[in-house]
Amino acid sequence: EAALVESGGGSVQAGGSLKLSCVISGYNWREYSSYCLGWVRQAPDSERAGVAIIADDDTTSYADSVKGRFSISQDSAKNTLYLQMTNLKPEDNGMYLCAARFRVEGPCYSDDVLEDLTLFHAWGQGTQVTVSS
Repeated sequence: EAALVESGGGSVQAGGSLKLSCVISGYNWREYSSYCLGWVRQAPDSERAGVAIIADDDTTSYADSVKGRFSISQDSAKNTLYLQMTNLKPEDNGMYLCAARFRVEGPCYSDDVLEDLTLFHAWGQGTQVTVSS
């Protein structure tokens, strides 16, 4: 089973920046044909919402609300996923969880996972992001 551990959350003023990290362990890339990694936001009293997804071939998908402000990336050598967040807004408040989908056959499409978060099967505990005005 994969393990995902997030870090980098905190409290910032509107317009500020944060960079989140997620270290992923417990998997061997040779066992899989493809994967998608992503960031999901859980706001109080709200359903989980996909924020940004990246596939093994570095294709990405973003929620409309964060396009132009957030950037997802990965460092395969370090088994680490990142989310660079700039120009933060109060609407970005929430717990940010990283999640993974590993496939043994076929590709993983980032657009598909953004639309259907149930495709993720491994989740971290989350890191809190709070933006004040």
